Amino acid sequence: MFEIGEYVVCGNKGVCVVENIAALDISGVDKKRKYYILKPKYQSGSTVYVPVDSSKESMRKVLSSEEARKLIEAIPRLPLIEIANDKLSEQTYKACMKTNSCEEWVRVIKTIYLRKQKRIQAGRKVTAVDARYFHMAEESLYGELAVALGWNKEDVAAYITGEIDGKQAGGMEEKSTLHSEGKVLR
Repeated sequence: MFEIGEYVVCGNKGVCVVENIAALDISGVDKKRKYYILKPKYQSGSTVYVPVDSSKESMRKVLSSEEARKLIEAIPRLPLIEIANDKLSEQTYKACMKTNSCEEWVRVIKTIYLRKQKRIQAGRKVTAVDARYFHMAEESLYGELAVALGWNKEDVAAYITGEIDGKQAGGMEEKSTLHSEGKVLR
């Protein structure tokens, strides 16, 4: 059970704060059923209602600061997503996004970034599907890390870059390839 005032990640709404836990006074809704009333942190004017007794997979607590730092350290080791058939890329990305997992969001970002680089080198444009899921994964990942670390969302990419660059200076061989607003995170 989540508490009022707690930050949670709720599906494609991203980071939300639990504003209240109550029955809804809306016609057609079971008046005895309790709901989490959530306010998305990065979507102003929006409210999300999630039944308290619903599947726990649709919501989870935001990473702790320690978990966020461990994730950032693990970025270079997280594998790319294998996409054998470009026609199935959207299904693959969608499945990764539905997991509600930061590790999967990183994998989506890394995979699409490399696909984008290859397409540009071949003189081709980035696909609309890749662009859409890249943005979704960035928004989800950076929004959660910002809350976990107490940073502004816009500062998360620079923070990750600094952390990873510092690790690489210490002899780390493998590089991560995250991208945000034209910056490559290595």
